[in-house]
Amino acid sequence: MRAIILAAGLGLRLQQQPGKQFPKCLLRFDGITLLERHLRMLDAAGVTEVVLALGFEPAQVQAELANIARPAGHPPVEIVLNPRFDLGSVLTVHTVADALTRGGDVLLMDADVLYDERILNALVAGETVNRLLIDRDFEAGDEPVKLCLRDGVPVELRKQLMADLQYDTIGESVGFFRFQEHTARRLAEIVKGYVDSGRANMPHEEAVRDLLLESLAQRSHQFDTADVTGAPWIEIDFPGDVERAANEVLPQLLPIVGFAQ
Repeated sequence: MRAIILAAGLGLRLQQQPGKQFPKCLLRFDGITLLERHLRMLDAAGVTEVVLALGFEPAQVQAELANIARPAGHPPVEIVLNPRFDLGSVLTVHTVADALTRGGDVLLMDADVLYDERILNALVAGETVNRLLIDRDFEAGDEPVKLCLRDGVPVELRKQLMADLQYDTIGESVGFFRFQEHTARRLAEIVKGYVDSGRANMPHEEAVRDLLLESLAQRSHQFDTADVTGAPWIEIDFPGDVERAANEVLPQLLPIVGFAQ
């Protein structure tokens, strides 16, 4: 199993001070960067192959990476650069197409998430599978990416829902996905289509949505979902998210297995 961490963005909505901007994966909570937390969690889950997609200020991230000791025998973290990080995350996913298509299950993960190990454990559990994560306890609004289910089957993945959409369960999609080998290859093809058609400025969730709807149209129903409601996590986009992460989410996190903080 391979993890691809998307950490290329500028994070403008966080409104970091000009001249003091840094990639969001370098935000520190309890003295530990989000990047280090990702790597420690993946190590604990047995995911040793990690690809890190960078764009904005990659040298800062690489300097932090050099300070993070990996367990003996683990391969070094692979760095892939997206020079046009100012465009959408679809382009960043396109830059890691090789990592998507090498074979085996692939985890696609946003870097700007503070989360409990139960989130990752739900994602990696079991044999090869396509999996989405749903949190039914979420704040309504335009910002969350909604995941809608009907009879347990995922039928929509988007911020804005169609008025006539039929579903019986709704929640927020955690910014982590798991794809089987053939599904990851198909995602790479869809993403390439976005870039080739001038839609490189789109969020990568739109390409994942296309993949989901394609599976529904073919009646393959190849995606399952893991319900992580109750497990603490937060995606960090705005200054208020940093405060919530530190004051509300961090105190609820379980200690990372094998890592003395």
